[in-house]
This record gives sequence, structure tokens and C-alpha cells, in this order.
Amino acid sequence: MKRFIFIILLFLTSSSFSNNKKSDQILNEGKMLYRLEKGSWLATDHMLSNFDTKKDSLGGYLSYENEKGKICTIFYSRFDQNNILIKYVFDDIIQSDNFKIEEVSQMATSHEKSLITMREDAVERVYTNEDEYYSFYENTAMNFIPLISNEGQRVFVLTGPQVSGVVLLGNDYLLHYDEKSKFINKEKIHNSILSFPYEQDENGNTIETTSHSHVNSEYISSTDICTLLLYKDYLSWDQHTVLSKNMVSIFDLKNESLATMKMKAWKKLLDTEK
Repeated sequence: MKRFIFIILLFLTSSSFSNNKKSDQILNEGKMLYRLEKGSWLATDHMLSNFDTKKDSLGGYLSYENEKGKICTIFYSRFDQNNILIKYVFDDIIQSDNFKIEEVSQMATSHEKSLITMREDAVERVYTNEDEYYSFYENTAMNFIPLISNEGQRVFVLTGPQVSGVVLLGNDYLLHYDEKSKFINKEKIHNSILSFPYEQDENGNTIETTSHSHVNSEYISSTDICTLLLYKDYLSWDQHTVLSKNMVSIFDLKNESLATMKMKAWKKLLDTEK
């Protein structure tokens, strides 16, 4: 296995692997989703520990990148979703204590209103689940990440674990909205859900690399990258491979880099290991 990993690392620097507009877009989007969700994690932990008097008034929360490139996390009222109760502004999303807090109630900006409207609509659609489109699993929770970008107005829905020691990939969804934050359609990013241990497999062996396959898409998804980055500090493995019919994607968690190659070239690589 170690020799195979070495061969993969060797090929990462060769012409067999490539980065293109598609893979760059996926990587950048994955990193953005990670920054948004990490901001929500940090702000929620701090808010729950320091603002007891506001808990009963909270209606929801979300994160976004402001015009200065900083991540902002807002908590809005359940009585008036346009009323922002607390706002966190992170100078550095990696450091949990590097933020400013705006506690004075203020009205949401037009950008914040659009994000709130999309998130609230997505939450209602998912949990109402009238057409049984969404799946729910024990010891998990849904996380909603609204995003307005050049790709449009969307809400990513990720499934996260409520128990420690595992990383969940899959059971994620993408809801599309128009410029007025009206729902357009929805899609499944993965068809199933997979669980990966932090460090050891069922036989007690230290995990060095992990992988899964894609049916719905050719490349690794931005939600895969987001999740892997969120948990990378807890993992013994720092490489994840996604295989589809025609493509192979290898994400390096340590370097936060993505490389892709054709499946035909990948099979030739496997032959060298035999």
C-alpha cells in the first residue's frame, strides 16, 4: 500500500494528472463551502456558550463572505428573520478566537435577506419532504449552506454526524434558486451515504488513504472537499480518491490540492503495481 501511495504521489507531478477549469471550479467552491461551514461551527460554539439570553429568540444562522473576503456568520430572529441578533466577522477562519462580534440588533442587508430566504425555504422543503426525495439517517443532522456566486443562487445540504469518530460523505443535495430567491429545482449530489473512520479500519489497521465512486458526476464534488477539509485535522489519512466511469480525482487534504486524470491512465497506473 505504501508503495502504491508513493507511485500516486509521483504521478501527481506528472503530465498524467491535470488541472482544468472544471476541477479548479470544484476545488475553489469546495474551499468556499468549507470556510462558510467552519465559520458556522465556530460562531455557533461561541454563541451557545456566551449568549444564553438570546437562545430562545434564535430562528437560524448562516455564513457568507463579505466584500472584504472575510467570513461573516449571522444569527437571525425567529420572530423576524430580517432581524440580525448577533453577527460574527472572522479575520482568520482557521483560528477560533480571531473574530469580532456585533451584538446590537440590526436589519439584514439585501444580500443577507436573499441568503436567509433561500435557507429558510430549503429547510422547510427538506424537513417537510413531501415527495420523500430526501433521506434521513440515525445520529445525523442536515446542514444548510446558502451560497450566491457566479454559478447562481443555491443552497447546499450536507449530512453531518452527531457522533464522534466518523466522516460522512454523501446524502447531500443542491437546491437551485432564481435571482429573486425563488425555488427552481433540486438535485442529489450523491445517491448514497458513506462512513469513514478517523484513524483505524474495522481490523484495527491505520488508514492511509480512502476512496469512493461516483455515479452522478465525473469529478469529486465540492461537498466532498468541504467535508474532508472540515475533518482533516482528526484523520490519519490525508488523501481521498473519487472514481467515476471516465475520470479519477485525487484530493490531497494536507496540501488542499486536487488532481484529476483519465480513467484509462489510472488503470495503467494500477497495472504498474501488479
